[in-house]
Amino acid sequence: MRLAMTGKYLIVNADDFGASSGVNRGIVEAHRLGIVTSTSLLVDAAGSAEAATLARSAPTLSVGLHVALEPRDGTNGWTAGLGEELSRQADRFVELMGCSPSHVDSHRNVHRAPGLLPGFVDLARRWGVPLRGHSPIHVLPSFYGQWAGESHPEHIGVAGMARILESKVGVGITELICHPGYCDPQLCSSYAREREVELATLCDPSIRHTLADFGIELVNHQDLGRLVVRTP
Repeated sequence: MRLAMTGKYLIVNADDFGASSGVNRGIVEAHRLGIVTSTSLLVDAAGSAEAATLARSAPTLSVGLHVALEPRDGTNGWTAGLGEELSRQADRFVELMGCSPSHVDSHRNVHRAPGLLPGFVDLARRWGVPLRGHSPIHVLPSFYGQWAGESHPEHIGVAGMARILESKVGVGITELICHPGYCDPQLCSSYAREREVELATLCDPSIRHTLADFGIELVNHQDLGRLVVRTP
């Protein structure tokens, strides 16, 4: 079996939903006024319950599980007990949202560690949802404004976004990862002011024109079933 597809489809997924009230507000704004189509919920963060309430008022925003694992002697420390922790966070997601997630990913992409990946694959398979990096969806992480300990707001401005859309989004389904939000005292992250730059870019009206120019259609994770065509 192989996958056949001819169009360019883009999921714009905002990570860290629930991190703080400011992040929650920014993500919902980026969905209602901008191009964010999907988000990933932290279930144990300061703003998790508020995020779930906001999500229920935005029915076209698909919401997935953003698993966060506390450090435990590196990723190998989670080899034992990982299944129980994933199940706990999965149950907490359902408790908050009243439904299963549209997809699964993880904070800082810890699910990619070889010792942890099988547990995440099993969780996503149980739900029948895509796991970031292990589905027909191409992952695009380059919309990020900080590296080597320095901020690079120019990379996440409107011009930077346009370059990414032109050069990185091809035929098929692409997930562009983003981190919009407003800074507030609840937010415990070194990636702070950059979130507000991302938010402004994602809500800039010119970005929709850029998407149209490059023939890119916005979708979310819940659209995967209708977009993926299996052929012999």
